[in-house]
Amino acid sequence: MTDDTTIIPFRQPGSIIDPLTEIARDGARRMLMVALNAEADSFVAQFSEDLLAYGRQRIVRHGARPETVIQTGIGPIEVRRQKVRDPLPGSRMPAFDERGATGLPVEAKIRFTSNILPKWARRSKTLDALLPALYLRGISTSDFQEALSALLG
Repeated sequence: MTDDTTIIPFRQPGSIIDPLTEIARDGARRMLMVALNAEADSFVAQFSEDLLAYGRQRIVRHGARPETVIQTGIGPIEVRRQKVRDPLPGSRMPAFDERGATGLPVEAKIRFTSNILPKWARRSKTLDALLPALYLRGISTSDFQEALSALLG
């Protein structure tokens, strides 16, 4: 019996290592995280004067959500969305009167939603616009060059 060691593994489709793309993806992730942090800080700063009945700030940063993957034109980017909370009744914080901890009605609870990256976002807007174009122009007419120009320029 002989040991045949001439088996060559096939390269996986997603295993191409491109340093330039990795640098661009890492830079995009860092810029997105800086922008998301600045947006959350700006939102908290808008309400820095609002205090609860026991003297603490009403709107506070509350860590970050678990990492999610956003599909972009340069590939997937892992991001962590920031959490901002308003401890009015309905949350775990105690209410001090019938109207809420700050004296405001409960329906006035302030919620933070990122304008940069909403909760429901899983793809960049360029990819959302590209998918119908790929289908209509690319698959139906076999003209992928025109369809991909929206993404690749």
